[in-house]
Amino acid sequence: MNLQAEPERSAFLEWAGSLGTQAFWSAVHFLGSGAGFLSCVGPCAGASEMAAEKPSEVRTAAMEENKENLTDGGLSLEILQIIKDSQQQHGLRHGDYQRYRGYCSRRLRRLRKTLGFRMGNRHKFTGKKVTVEMVSDNRYLLLVVMEAERAWSYAMQLKQEANTEPRKRFHLMARLRKAAKHGEHLEKLCESQRVDAKTKLEAQAYTAYLTGMVQFELQEWKAAMEAFNKCKTIYEKLASAFTEEQAVLYHQRVEEISPNIRYCAYNIGDQNAINDLMQMRLSAGGGGGMMAEKLETLITQTRAKQAATMSEVEWRGRSVPVKIDKARIFLLGLADNEAAIAQAANEDTKERLYETLLAECRDTIQAVREELRTDVKQRERAAEGAESGKASNLQYLHSYLTYIKLWTVVRRNESMARALQAKLKEPQTDENKRGPRPQDLIRLYDIILQSLAELSTLQGLEEDHAFQKEVALKTLVYKAYRCFFIAQSYVLVKKWSEALVLYERVLKYAREVQSKAKNLNNSLMDLPDVQDLIAEVNAEKYSLQAAAILDKEDVAEAPVQQQVKDNMPLSDRLDTFRLDTSLVGKQPNLVQFPPDFQPIPCKPLFFDLALNHVAFPPLDDKVEQKGKGGLTGYIKGIFGFGS
Repeated sequence: MNLQAEPERSAFLEWAGSLGTQAFWSAVHFLGSGAGFLSCVGPCAGASEMAAEKPSEVRTAAMEENKENLTDGGLSLEILQIIKDSQQQHGLRHGDYQRYRGYCSRRLRRLRKTLGFRMGNRHKFTGKKVTVEMVSDNRYLLLVVMEAERAWSYAMQLKQEANTEPRKRFHLMARLRKAAKHGEHLEKLCESQRVDAKTKLEAQAYTAYLTGMVQFELQEWKAAMEAFNKCKTIYEKLASAFTEEQAVLYHQRVEEISPNIRYCAYNIGDQNAINDLMQMRLSAGGGGGMMAEKLETLITQTRAKQAATMSEVEWRGRSVPVKIDKARIFLLGLADNEAAIAQAANEDTKERLYETLLAECRDTIQAVREELRTDVKQRERAAEGAESGKASNLQYLHSYLTYIKLWTVVRRNESMARALQAKLKEPQTDENKRGPRPQDLIRLYDIILQSLAELSTLQGLEEDHAFQKEVALKTLVYKAYRCFFIAQSYVLVKKWSEALVLYERVLKYAREVQSKAKNLNNSLMDLPDVQDLIAEVNAEKYSLQAAAILDKEDVAEAPVQQQVKDNMPLSDRLDTFRLDTSLVGKQPNLVQFPPDFQPIPCKPLFFDLALNHVAFPPLDDKVEQKGKGGLTGYIKGIFGFGS
């Protein structure tokens, strides 16, 4: 035992006891010989208790909070990096702003406790602000950043809730202004000479972003656009000053801000901004996330402004007034959605856009259906119109929206079928992985035929003979394709006769389509070409016949011993030679046990059949004849005289 170390150890323990737990660990962190001190006090119970009291979360947070070091140029804080990491790890990946706000509150409490920057005590609150003179550690700047993030996340949470509770919008604006105020405070603190240039620029960009969000919610489009442009310019300059790996984060931030800038430009008067927003949505690809949600929201808001000028829509020669705002917004964006689907780069993006269009269409149909249900007068007119054979305007609008939904389902399934057909023709490399099969395509064409059957029953189009003929022609085309893939599935299981019959049915449907399509050429523009189907069916028929002939030859050439039943015992096939490895195994199949019952002769039964043919001798002379005594004989019999 080192006796000289005892006074030093006692003095150190007395000093550590006067500090709090958090202050003790902070002091150890900044001491250059912290390991020596810990080894000195390691055997002591006091240091062990303090180590046990320190939570793991606080230790981790302390490491994160001190990852920005004091460089030669001054204090440095990677504001955007810290914000993005915190948001992705604590809820914003799934849009959970409440969870992120809770994290900001807990981190603020840890920072204040670490820095000794307490707001009073548990009995009384004493407000304090970080001043320029205090900024000797980057954690003071981080403290202000977390305050701004907490206010911003609360505002975004209230924005989600304000859809159903409009009164919360006032609270939302108050929290956004609070976040912008904290951002301005951060920018003033970073004006200190102790802070490096990069941190100053990031603080200015962050403040401009929060200010732009406030002006955006207030619909001050010009001021919001100026703030967002300032933020975008700073981040672009920062991205150009660093390597590509470091600039990725700044470019992502610029992409997030760009939709807001285009939306502000549209509201100021730029009519091409909506097209730019659509292109941004296409560039987002098949991925979702916050960026895609923001783009959808901005596009919907833009269409809502344009829909104010829309009053009616024309379909199949009939103009229908559109008074429902949701229907106006949907119909206004229908052409843009179809153009976006046509320009989609891959199948995943196209499928996502189809699903978005179908979801919007279902919501619009539901709104029209509710209007039909609640409007009593409209229902009375609909009943009168049904009697007269003409649907009401609202009912006709409902039929039009239903037509859009069903035809979109047909186009989506046809697109998926084309993709599956291309995969079917590709050679399969991985045998363990299940590839596409003809049965998958049959299901898609079943849904298409079901949608076409619903199209033919739309109210208001019963007397439209041209429409009914178009639907019937499309039904024949898709029936032919469905029948073709059913035949393909039979080919896989070697049912040649069934497949051949189905191929003939495909040719029948295709010829019928060609004969009826002469008067309806416009109806085949969006349909697959039946001529290609006829050529493919003819080729498949020849392949099928050849495969059937080869399959019969294989059956005829099979050796006789292969046709012997496997379960036949050796005693029953002694005249047939066959290599049977089971005979030398543990359970050889020699005889059948227990044996089957066999017929055997039974004991004979004798029946006396001659008795019926025997003539017996007469015995009349042997039998005593009774005399006829009359009354006298009767009396004698009574008294026994006759015996």
